[in-house]
Amino acid sequence: MTDHSADVSGETTSPESLRARLERGEPVGLLDVRAEAEAEQWRIDGERVDYRNVPYFRMLDGIPEAVLDDLPGPEPVVVVCAKGDSSDFIAEQLREEGVDAVNLDRGMRGWADRYDYTELEVDTDATVAQYHRPSSGCLSYLVVDDGEALVVDPLLAFIDEYEQDVKALGAELTCAMDTHVHADHVSALSALGDRGVATCLPEASVGRGVTFDVDRELADGDTLTVGDTTVVVRHTPGHTSGMTSLLVDDTVLLTGDGLFVDSVARPDLEDGADGAPDAARQLYDTLRQLLELDDDVVVAPAHASDGTPTREDSTYTATLGTVRERLPVLDADREAFVERVLADMPPRPANYETIIDTNMGRGNVTREQLLTMELGPNNCAASEGRLDGAAPHATDSRAAGTRDGADD
Repeated sequence: MTDHSADVSGETTSPESLRARLERGEPVGLLDVRAEAEAEQWRIDGERVDYRNVPYFRMLDGIPEAVLDDLPGPEPVVVVCAKGDSSDFIAEQLREEGVDAVNLDRGMRGWADRYDYTELEVDTDATVAQYHRPSSGCLSYLVVDDGEALVVDPLLAFIDEYEQDVKALGAELTCAMDTHVHADHVSALSALGDRGVATCLPEASVGRGVTFDVDRELADGDTLTVGDTTVVVRHTPGHTSGMTSLLVDDTVLLTGDGLFVDSVARPDLEDGADGAPDAARQLYDTLRQLLELDDDVVVAPAHASDGTPTREDSTYTATLGTVRERLPVLDADREAFVERVLADMPPRPANYETIIDTNMGRGNVTREQLLTMELGPNNCAASEGRLDGAAPHATDSRAAGTRDGADD
């Protein structure tokens, strides 16, 4: 909820300012000076971004003529590195060559610290807000009503933001839940429990060996209450055995990683390739049940990519009817669905086993370590091209620094 104003000086631009430019659709010239392997894992991109990757070491003794002749545009050229130090030096070198260049403050780490809050425009008395982390595409949610608040799929990196925002809304954070055991980010669930917030997990997720105390294990048909708002628990396995969705006031469906607004879950990350066909069949059955809901129900997933369209309220959500129109695969028969979902599966996410262990309570990480662990390509959506009728393609996990989130 913090009002991030644009912060641009003659030598530096903030992540907030860059994000605002991208959201306005302005053209951006971006020079990434990290090593090629690092830049290939994740980067800042977008439809209006003119991107070049020239490793820092190639410009230590001055900017080569070939680089000057092929700089991205328009100016000012935004120069980015991992933490903002190397790019600051290169930006200064460029300015000495007469190029209008600015350094991205705190580099990709600063970009990873961006967290956007937007309230959904939905027909319910509760406040339902979406958090979006542009660097990874992770989405979390607040449900607030009558002085109480529920946070869903919270990230440890932003634990303080949730409590501050709930306080600003005149409420108390009373409950926290993960829709499943995540593998692309370190969850705040256990830490919030340590702060006195009641914690919930699907019982199938707890059954996999979670070692920290969970206040309530949720099963299909259970309900949570947030003030006067009823939240119905729906077990929606397929992506994982514990995957669970939450139906808020019969209006908003928080789907975790089971159903996205432009794709469906990949089914191979819990039991591997051998178990993927059975998991895909389970996912098919799950989605058939969700499609019985009213077309006006708003689908609110746990991840978005740079290409994910937004609703009129600027959130990465869509009505169930719209999702169905976008994804003809939802109306396919079971075996056709399985074949298309299993086709062209993206690579397994980086560090996912370590992150899963951490989220099950088997590891402790510092903030610096968790930010490092959360970097890199993570994909949990099935190949979108197989689902919308277009030519098959793997999801571009680098878009807008995102990784189409992957989970256990």
